[in-house]
Amino acid sequence: MPIVHELIVEQYGAFVSKHQGRLRVTLKSEKVAEAPLMHLQQVIIAARGVSLSSNVIAACCEAGIPIHFVDSRGEPFAGLYSPGLTGTVLTRREQLLAYRDVRGLAISCALARAKILSQAALLRYTARYRQEAAPEQYEQLDALAARVAGHVDELAALEEPDIDAARERLLSTEGRAARYYWDGWRALLPEGYGWPGREGRGAQDVLNSALNYGYGILYGQVERAIILAGLDPYAGYAHADRPGKPSLVCDLIEPYRVPAVDRVILGLANRKTSLALDDHHRLDEPTRRLLAEHVLGRLDKPERYEGKRMPLRVILQNDARHLATYLRGEREAFEPFTASW
Repeated sequence: MPIVHELIVEQYGAFVSKHQGRLRVTLKSEKVAEAPLMHLQQVIIAARGVSLSSNVIAACCEAGIPIHFVDSRGEPFAGLYSPGLTGTVLTRREQLLAYRDVRGLAISCALARAKILSQAALLRYTARYRQEAAPEQYEQLDALAARVAGHVDELAALEEPDIDAARERLLSTEGRAARYYWDGWRALLPEGYGWPGREGRGAQDVLNSALNYGYGILYGQVERAIILAGLDPYAGYAHADRPGKPSLVCDLIEPYRVPAVDRVILGLANRKTSLALDDHHRLDEPTRRLLAEHVLGRLDKPERYEGKRMPLRVILQNDARHLATYLRGEREAFEPFTASW
């Protein structure tokens, strides 16, 4: 029987209870899911009208298991954690101080570099399989990948004293690289999808909605890694501070969008897997369930990292810890994971 790392509750009216070392989900008194607490890493509540017993909350807090709440578009709107996970001091002091010195800029550039190189790697990876069957498409994708990767040099040229001074140039570089990357998607996707280009919140098409939902699922994983590393999810660098915005989550998620979500959505689309919207232009329940399963499953797949192969979810946690040690002065540089296939 496979080990369950995440319990996803997406049925309206479901009830989550604790039963003999397990979390049990029932709907109209019928058991629909169960997961042992000993293996569980997070609980995702992805539907309205779900009830949790206080025993569930207590058990998850005692075991360090976060409970994330996301809406039908994958947007996180709440999270429950044990207060002990947020009790670190030294790391957070350095995290805040880094905003005003070169460390904040170095972190932002490292994450942007990893994201851009991962985008280029995915285009090259997908182009490889078209080299003989569709040589024109191969050349187009290879050229777009080169344009995406070319923006890394702009990051190396940033010499401002802190991230506040460099933010506009850094975000401009990321944005221009992303335009070439999403142009590559137009060449990769089957014609029937009518790819309109990348759209974030409020997207009306199924592929952008799928990407947004997948990023929402990934968001919870990143937030968990940050908190377990003793960092403050709301004190980021490249993403400007705003009340209620977990800026560090928005920063650290960037290199992981491509390997954990983009690759999954491209694969499903090219296999012509059924992805559907409901009458309100939101992903229907079967599609949300499918996406959550595939994104979380992708996090269990091994990738090359520091000379080894390890699951992507472990790499993410290591990156968060490496960021914390860099901030404390125990590591000379912060070099986040970069996807390569």
